[in-house]
Amino acid sequence: SYDDSASLYLIPTPIGNLDDITIRALNTLKSVDVILCEDTRDTGLLLKNYDIKKRLISCHEYNEREIIDSVITLLKDGNNIGLVTDQGTPIISDPGFIIARSVIDAGYNVISLPGATAFVPALTVSGIEPSPFLFYGFLNSKSSKQKKELIDLKNVKCSMIFYESVHRIKATLENMLDVFGDRKACICREISKIHEEVTRGLISELIDLVDGMKGEFVVVVEGDKTTIDYSGLDVIEHVKLYCDDGMSEKDAIKLVAKERNIPKSVVYNEYHNRK
Repeated sequence: SYDDSASLYLIPTPIGNLDDITIRALNTLKSVDVILCEDTRDTGLLLKNYDIKKRLISCHEYNEREIIDSVITLLKDGNNIGLVTDQGTPIISDPGFIIARSVIDAGYNVISLPGATAFVPALTVSGIEPSPFLFYGFLNSKSSKQKKELIDLKNVKCSMIFYESVHRIKATLENMLDVFGDRKACICREISKIHEEVTRGLISELIDLVDGMKGEFVVVVEGDKTTIDYSGLDVIEHVKLYCDDGMSEKDAIKLVAKERNIPKSVVYNEYHNRK
């Protein structure tokens, strides 16, 4: 529940089609006293489109910590604040988290409006099992670190959603094929824009299809569907199976304990005593 003190409003903005802004978002943009925005030019154009004039304060990933004190002072003085990013819902692979957490810690209201975000339409149009799902966002841009992230995700059973740029999409799909194997996947690009395109298939098929594609990508990948019978393995063999797969010893022990429904300490002791 919210009190009557000043509030920070997290306001989603369209990711492409300008019609994808809610009436509530427009009313909130009109009613707040000041708007924090990722790029004042982009937000200025959006507000101009709806004939809204407001004081804008730049708030992006490089200055979020620096403006915390001035944001808290504005709230203390009774100002309601809107926070927007260039496209979509603030904080979802966008700036805003540091400000929101600081406002919460200072005891003020944070109110998040529902609205446009890229990963939900990508998931619902993918034809891949929608629930449960894991939204991961951007993988590391360095191939070696990205592969380590993918190895950690290899045994995740739920569908996974990633954001990727045009420059890295092909290399990322190649890493996914290498680590995950050939799973069902879906690439959505330019969601809600004129050149929106949805491409479904196996990862191996999608690698050849991305050549020449432009825009911003959302990749939905099927979770791990393999079922392995571990009854023929002893605990040590079971742990080694995951270690050989690139998993750390600690994580392998934790996973084996979970799959066998026995305490971690039992697996740890047996593994280290007999190794």
